[in-house]
Amino acid sequence: MRRKLLIYAGAIAIFFVIAALAGTVIFFSPLLTHYIESNGFRAAMENETAKGLHFPTGHYAPIRRMGSLTAQSQGFQASDGEKALKSLDAHGITARFNPWGLLVRQWKFDEVHVQSGDVEIQIYEASPEAIEPKPWFASFLPNRVFLKRIESESANVTWQFRGEGAGFFGTQLLITPHGPDFEYRATGGTLKMALVPDLYLRGAHLLVTKTLLTIYDVDLAPDEKSDGSIHCQGTSGTGKDKSVDFKATFDRVPIRTWLPAKWKEPLSGSAFGDVHWAGENPKLESSSGEGSLRVRDARVENLPLLEKLAELAKKKSFEHLALNDCSLSFAWRYPKIEIKDIAIEEKGKFRIEGAISIDRRILRGAIKLGLAQRYLDWLPGPKEVFTTERSGYLWTTVHLSGTVDEPKQDLSQRIVELFKQSPGAYLGLLFRQFEAWLEKAFGGD
Repeated sequence: MRRKLLIYAGAIAIFFVIAALAGTVIFFSPLLTHYIESNGFRAAMENETAKGLHFPTGHYAPIRRMGSLTAQSQGFQASDGEKALKSLDAHGITARFNPWGLLVRQWKFDEVHVQSGDVEIQIYEASPEAIEPKPWFASFLPNRVFLKRIESESANVTWQFRGEGAGFFGTQLLITPHGPDFEYRATGGTLKMALVPDLYLRGAHLLVTKTLLTIYDVDLAPDEKSDGSIHCQGTSGTGKDKSVDFKATFDRVPIRTWLPAKWKEPLSGSAFGDVHWAGENPKLESSSGEGSLRVRDARVENLPLLEKLAELAKKKSFEHLALNDCSLSFAWRYPKIEIKDIAIEEKGKFRIEGAISIDRRILRGAIKLGLAQRYLDWLPGPKEVFTTERSGYLWTTVHLSGTVDEPKQDLSQRIVELFKQSPGAYLGLLFRQFEAWLEKAFGGD
């Protein structure tokens, strides 16, 4: 019995040695190299790659064998994608084949390296795929492609947003399998998208499946050297369920780059806060959310309104504001936006509190304005308008109306009425404005 076992073991060992030698001969054979570099093999690879990535067709540059298990192509292009990928243009592709995958019916690649590439992604409607009939011998052939690791030194991942191109540009991309799906990790590069300034990508980690996009974390910064950050995470349905749930937190983000051009010079500071956005689909019309905003080291300078107030009150300090408090919270349910818990103050000068609503660009709301009494000396009978005293300020309520483009308020008219009741004060105000004009015209000499 023992002798028979030794004979069987020896036979098995001889079989594996012969198989290994045969495999070595095959993989180093010039005939195999000739086949891999042939147009027929390239056409088969184009067909399988396009099919696997859901493109109608694809095109490889000539394939060259670089080693026993390594092949290289200068590029692969495909367009008119039917699912998540709309187009793909990859350059400098190197792939390492693992022959042991054939034993488990897999075309197995341990590593695919892409020097650079452009990928455009899109939202699509999931639909059942047609099952094509297969020949009888298909049951003996590999039926799955397994990619252990895909890495790109510089990739552009783009999509359409509000009718314009958007995406991550010049990022290092790593793709690894997650069961039947893939995880994506990106490092470096720039996010370019409408409505937001360019942002540096510190890192991103995403998982894309047939039914769900999961954003584990996206870490953005105003620029590569900034200590500010924006962290994002959330989910978005990619199947029949298109619901979106997205959260972002931000801190030490300079506000100037986010402001319209006319506000960039007069306003500065660093923003802190959070946003939560949800909806039954990604469309703005079905969205709702809430958030908060706080600005530290906020400064307001060279604003025409402040210059006019400083001129009227004869207080130059009103031209430059350093805010001790600047915060608010907001919520929206399309098309209405509620801005509440407004608190803006430079201690000893003024404070603003209140809430505003915007519904289809129609402006409504009321804010309480408090001013230190010394800044109201230019008004005749200021307590007729600023009727309440609290926390060192005289307060009045300002009602807002009009539209976002043409806002209106009722404070100006009430102040005009005060001057109508006191012609002497109005004349004094005119002389002060004339004096200020002379100072500007003649340099104060």
